[in-house]
Amino acid sequence: MIRPRRKLQRPAPQYRGDDATRWCAALGDYLRSECHLAENSVAAYQRDLDRFRRWLGDRPVTQLTIRELSDFVGFLHDEQLAPASIARHLVSVKLFYRYLQLEGVVRDNLAELLGSQRLWQRVPHVLSPGMVDRFLAAPGRGDPYWRRDRALLELLYATGCRASELSHLKAADVQLGERFCLCQGKGNKQRLVPLGEAAVAAIEDYLREERPLLAGRAAASPAWLLLSRGGRRLRREAIWELVKKYALRSGMPTSISPHTLRHSFATHLLAGGADLRQVQELLGHANIATTQIYTHVDISRLQKVHRQYHPRA
Repeated sequence: MIRPRRKLQRPAPQYRGDDATRWCAALGDYLRSECHLAENSVAAYQRDLDRFRRWLGDRPVTQLTIRELSDFVGFLHDEQLAPASIARHLVSVKLFYRYLQLEGVVRDNLAELLGSQRLWQRVPHVLSPGMVDRFLAAPGRGDPYWRRDRALLELLYATGCRASELSHLKAADVQLGERFCLCQGKGNKQRLVPLGEAAVAAIEDYLREERPLLAGRAAASPAWLLLSRGGRRLRREAIWELVKKYALRSGMPTSISPHTLRHSFATHLLAGGADLRQVQELLGHANIATTQIYTHVDISRLQKVHRQYHPRA
């Protein structure tokens, strides 16, 4: 959970205590400038708080009671949100009240009294190695930029990167000779991720055959590795669309997303015997508790550990 750090030299915005819309905007500025959160993270908090303000209506945020705040949880259920989404909204509201508390707008943070549904770890959907092979081979010569798309899919599985991280991956950050790439994760944290032979071959093919053509359509020489048909950076949304397209073609479940390949990357590493700390570093998780969800996915590995180390196995 983000815990804002107050800087005494920063002048507080001059808003009324009941001006929820402007306080939400001020929180966004604070998270960007002082907490150095990534833009996608800030946007996620803002989306949750937009729903909170819609529920709030004209009521002053400073005068809400804990009973009224509890009604917000009921409102989220009425919106038919998933348990994980409800828990995330509550985290956003707690952060919002913590910020109001820091600015002296409220004295007590009533939102902390809201019972967070335990975000029990929902086991992520994971592809089997055979399904991964079929999926990565889906882009073919009939597709307009099949080499780029194949490099994209190979990178998602080879690195476990998020879609936003691949979207902002620069060509200079990919070292094919040494077989690694430099990823920029959440909070502008950088990490080195190795590349396998299949990923290197797909990227080399794309760099040789397609990227020069795409780069020539841009006004200036683009820095990004993955380019759109206009020579610009391939947006995160476009990456999602391409993943959905090739998932449908290869007969994968419709629920597949770029994060499915990230989940598969982590699960397959653990199944192969990788240490949890190593997987944490490769995924760029700040907290190992986030990585531990993958230990629940591969029961075969747990059985193997049990057989190997338990005296009565």
